[in-house]
Amino acid sequence: MRSVFAGMGRRALRRGVPLLGLAAGLLAGCAKAPDKNVIVAAGHVEATDVHIGAKVGGRLLQFTLQEGDAVKLGQTLAEIDTTDNRLAARQAHADRDQAAADLDLRLAGSRPEDIAEAASQVASAAADLDGAQKELDRMQALLDRGSGTAKSRDDARTRRDMAAARLSGTRDALARARHGSRPQEIAQARAHLAAMDAHAATLEQQIKDATVISPLTGVVTEKVAQQGELLQTGSPLCVITDLANAWLTVYVAETDLGRIRLGQPADVMTDEGQHRSGHITYISSEAEFTPKNVQTRDERVKLVFKVKVGLDNRDGLFKPGMPSTARFEAKAPAGAPQSSAAPAGAPATSAAPAGAPATSTAPAGAPATSTAPAGAPATSTAPAGAPATSTAPAGAPDKSAAPAGGAS
Repeated sequence: MRSVFAGMGRRALRRGVPLLGLAAGLLAGCAKAPDKNVIVAAGHVEATDVHIGAKVGGRLLQFTLQEGDAVKLGQTLAEIDTTDNRLAARQAHADRDQAAADLDLRLAGSRPEDIAEAASQVASAAADLDGAQKELDRMQALLDRGSGTAKSRDDARTRRDMAAARLSGTRDALARARHGSRPQEIAQARAHLAAMDAHAATLEQQIKDATVISPLTGVVTEKVAQQGELLQTGSPLCVITDLANAWLTVYVAETDLGRIRLGQPADVMTDEGQHRSGHITYISSEAEFTPKNVQTRDERVKLVFKVKVGLDNRDGLFKPGMPSTARFEAKAPAGAPQSSAAPAGAPATSAAPAGAPATSTAPAGAPATSTAPAGAPATSTAPAGAPATSTAPAGAPDKSAAPAGGAS
């Protein structure tokens, strides 16, 4: 009985060997080879960070934004105290008005009354000169007759000269009054007025800059200052990130650089399996070593090219630092062999190792059988030295062959 059972076990094992080979062939055929026409690159999402600062100094009166708040272009972010700037602006406007009045005065010239006064002074000086000249003539006549002294004559001459000089001065003053201001004086007055205008405009602009306006639409990712702080010019307030225009930075090997183009579409997938469309916006022209955030040293020493993939992030799915994977459809290199796919529905087969028995694939649901040569009886081969046994048909009585000369 043990011999019969042993023989049956060997036959079952021999029948199972072709089935195991068939199963291995099916699994090998179903294994999907990597697509050489697809470039896969992993990286991290980046976005533009805009650092918002105070253009003017002062106390931060209002700043209620918190991290994570969404802001829009032109939205008021903060208010800074402008008391000092307003007082300085008032003084600047007063100085400007004074400069404008001085320019108007120079452009208007002398009043008629001023010109008439200058003319009267000329006439008075002329009269004085005439009197002094007559006095000098009298003193000179007395001296010639011996009745006068040289000192009296010299004093009269001095008075005559002083009257002549005063007459010349009054005539010049009358000419100036009639001609008005010189062109250079008018230009100087205009320049002074322009300087006062610029100073007043600077203070007015500082008052406007005290209201901090958002320069973009985004999300507040960092809040630096707090309400009530005393700020200096240029002090940081917050950081706004432009999430709508985020991009994915990946690195492509040199062998794949010629298979991608600017503007080429890409499929970007997050680690959670969500897909978004994108396109290549930047390809570096210089090779670099793989960044240090790559885990293995073997990958870090490779020369790669940086590629930026613009993302459609209107729904805010991608965040800065988020790992994602990009897939680019690329053409196979010229001259590369094209693999042919098996027809639909054809069975996947695997080549048997050299020396292995040839097996045939039975249809689905059919019993596994071994094919014997035409006309040959169906027999099973037992190992050398094992007793020959035969399998009884279904329903036949169980009989075992006894060894020669022995009883079961």
